[in-house]
Amino acid sequence: MSGVEALILGIVQGLTEYLPVSSSGHLAIGSALFGVEGEENLAFTIVVHVATVFSTLVVLWKETDWIFRGLFKFQMNAEAKYVINILISMIPIGIVGVFFKDTVEQVFGSGLLIVGCMLLLTAALLAFSYYAKPRQKESISMKDAFIIGLAQACAVMPGLSRSGSTIATGLLLGNNKAKLAQFSFLMVIPPILGEALLDVMKMVKGEDVAGDIPALSLAIGFVAAFVSGCVACKWMINIVKKGKLIYFAIYCAIAGLATIACTLLK
Repeated sequence: MSGVEALILGIVQGLTEYLPVSSSGHLAIGSALFGVEGEENLAFTIVVHVATVFSTLVVLWKETDWIFRGLFKFQMNAEAKYVINILISMIPIGIVGVFFKDTVEQVFGSGLLIVGCMLLLTAALLAFSYYAKPRQKESISMKDAFIIGLAQACAVMPGLSRSGSTIATGLLLGNNKAKLAQFSFLMVIPPILGEALLDVMKMVKGEDVAGDIPALSLAIGFVAAFVSGCVACKWMINIVKKGKLIYFAIYCAIAGLATIACTLLK
């Protein structure tokens, strides 16, 4: 992978991690165009995902600072309940990571046809959440946190947008738009950091996780994903508040159909 390819893919990851169009799907399409496959694709995906975690912490610094300050009071306050909801939302993705990690990695290497189909499913979810009008709730309950976590676990499929799935699910449950966007972006931080920690442990043990990707390309991808992620995170929060997800549903439908058509016509 060259530096230019890493730059382009890093920007794609940073933008699409927050926009409900599937970062994994777009990375798979971009990687296929550049001929990046197997272990290289997996290693780069992990690096740029960690970069977007840092962009989340930067953009939502006030929110995360509020949570940490509240936790250190060692009381069952609003901050502690928020963290409990985050932990509950992690249960489904944790089960997938522990018991189905190899299966997920095989799916990521199974071609673009599944990416196209999952983009169509993302479009359907976004459209359904846009037209559904459930009664609004002001806080995310433990039950809702678990259901949103289930949506995140399903979104390990390449092409099924994580942010799109979690936000659409939360909207269908009737959660407040602004609070839901914040929760959706914060709930992904622990799983991504956990995955990165596991890969660091593999590297310490001498396993080849990065493949043949040069360290400079990984660094370029990291910086590109971080900068574009900061921009996209701010943008997406405003989009969710205004309820304009239908435009992304249209985009995902077009992208999904185009990906399926190109795959079948090869």
